[in-house]
Amino acid sequence: MRLAEERERLCETGRRMVETGLVLGTSGNISVRQGDLLAVSPGGVALDRLTPAGCPVLDMSGNVVDGDRGPSSEVPMHLAIYASTGASAIVHTHSRYAVVVSATMTELPPIHYNALLLGGLIRVAPYATYGTPELAAHVRTALEGKQAALMENHGAVAIGGDLESALESARLLEWLCEVYVQAKMIGEPRVLTEEELVAVIERAARGWSAPGP
Repeated sequence: MRLAEERERLCETGRRMVETGLVLGTSGNISVRQGDLLAVSPGGVALDRLTPAGCPVLDMSGNVVDGDRGPSSEVPMHLAIYASTGASAIVHTHSRYAVVVSATMTELPPIHYNALLLGGLIRVAPYATYGTPELAAHVRTALEGKQAALMENHGAVAIGGDLESALESARLLEWLCEVYVQAKMIGEPRVLTEEELVAVIERAARGWSAPGP
């Protein structure tokens, strides 16, 4: 079985996404790249029910080269992201607060310094029908210089050097969205200034790492 280890990791990541509430039912999809091949979650299967053999392997043109199920409908988006970034893994979610923010805002401002781990301000890619080249193009643009992006009235996407880091970026983005939404219930959230964000970067450069949320 080609990319056997990568397909095992997809199954583990899918289970964690369901356990942490990042996806419901058959929503969301994930992929991991190894050289000129990628393993991706299949279409129409809940992510906590994935099997290695059921996760198809594709070439970078989107052709299935191994596996007994068809790939996710979002393959065009995954391929576009791999073609334009250095990512080796992609996690796409329909998490609650990401959808709330993506349905109401054009960007998620940095209200906490951990937003820097994703690139600072998070863009919201304009809406387009799922699985289309238009959506793929919008998401590719929104991800420029970032580790994550929101998708208007849809969800979120996060990238990383492996599935673990991509998943952690997705979790962080959901946390930032939740913090913003709950802060908005009290009043207008204060956004960190450019100077304040630069100070965090400079502090990190002196040997201090930003803690997790």
